[in-house]
Amino acid sequence: MPGPPPPSASVNGLAIASLVTGIVCLVPPLGLILGGIALGRIRKKGERGKGLAITGMILSLVSTLLVVAGLATGAFRDAYDGAREVADEVSRTRSTFDLRKGQCFNSPSGAIEAETADVTIVDCAKPHDGEITGTFKITEFDKWPGDKPIEPIAEKRCDVLNAAYALDSWAIPDNAWMYYYQPSKESWAIGDRAVTCAFAAEKGKLTGSVRSDETTLDEHQLAFLKPVNQIDAALWEEPEADVEEDQEANVAWAGKVSSTLSGTVAKLRAHQWPAGAQKPVTDLVEELESARKHWAKMAAATDPDTFWEHYDPAYDGLPADMGAKVRGALKLDVTPPADSAGTA
Repeated sequence: MPGPPPPSASVNGLAIASLVTGIVCLVPPLGLILGGIALGRIRKKGERGKGLAITGMILSLVSTLLVVAGLATGAFRDAYDGAREVADEVSRTRSTFDLRKGQCFNSPSGAIEAETADVTIVDCAKPHDGEITGTFKITEFDKWPGDKPIEPIAEKRCDVLNAAYALDSWAIPDNAWMYYYQPSKESWAIGDRAVTCAFAAEKGKLTGSVRSDETTLDEHQLAFLKPVNQIDAALWEEPEADVEEDQEANVAWAGKVSSTLSGTVAKLRAHQWPAGAQKPVTDLVEELESARKHWAKMAAATDPDTFWEHYDPAYDGLPADMGAKVRGALKLDVTPPADSAGTA
C-alpha cells in the first residue's frame, strides 16, 4: 500500500515578514533585506513563500525610492512641518473657560467677542487680543439668573482683579480695557460658574504683558503703588449727585478720601526708600498732607457752600507731577493715563 503523502512544505516566516514590511512601509529597506534572506532559505530548505518574498521586496523597493525622492525634494520635511504646526495650534487652543491668570491669547476672529468659545494661547511678547488677570466663581445664585444679573457682579469683581494684576496703572496701554467671559445658560447647566477676567484690546492689539504685581515689582515699587492706588480708588467713588442733592453721601465720600490720604501718608513715611527716591517721596508726602486738610474740611462741612469752598483746593492739592518724579526714581512708568484722576 502506498504510504501517506509527504507533508506540504511550510511557508518561510521571513517571506511573510518581508511582505508585511513592504505593505506597512515603516522601514522600507528592511523589506528588501528580509526578502533576500527569505529567498536564500527557500532555495536551501524547499520552503514555500517565494512569491511573498519577491512581492515584499518589490513593495519595499518602491517605498525606498519614494522616501529617497521625498527627502531629496523636501516634501517629507514640508509635510512634517505642516503636521507639527497643526499639533502646536491644537495644543495652544483653549476654551475661554479654561484660561489661566497670566496667559495671553488671540481670538479666532481677531477681535474679542463674547460668543467666542475657544481662543489660542500666545506669547505675551507677541501681539495679542487679551491677557487673563484672574478668575472667580459666581456664588450669588442657585439657578441660572440670566446674563444681566451676572454682569454687574462680573464688572465689580473683575475691576478688583485687574487692579491687583496691574498695580502700575500708568503702564496699561490706552487701548486696553476690562473684559470678561461669563457663564452661558448652556455652560451653567453643566456646572460652570466661572467668570474669567482680562485686559483686552479695544482696538488693534496689545503687545507685552500688562502685569505689574508682586511677581514683577520690587519692594519699593510695591510700597509706593499700593497706598497711592488707594487714593485713586477712593476718588472714583465720588457720588453722582451734587452735595446740594445728597449732602450725606458727598460728606461721607470726602471723609473716606481724607482717611485714605492719612493712611497713604503714614505708609509712605514708614518705608525705607532708596536714596534716589527719598527726596521726591518726602515732597509728595508734604503735598498729600496739605491736600488732606481740605478733604477733611469737606468731610466736616455742614452746608454746601463750605463743601464747595474746599472742593477745588482739595483736588488741586493732589500732586500729579510730584508723583511722576517718585515714579521716575523708582523706575515706574512716568506717563499718566488719559483718564487719570490727577493723583500721584
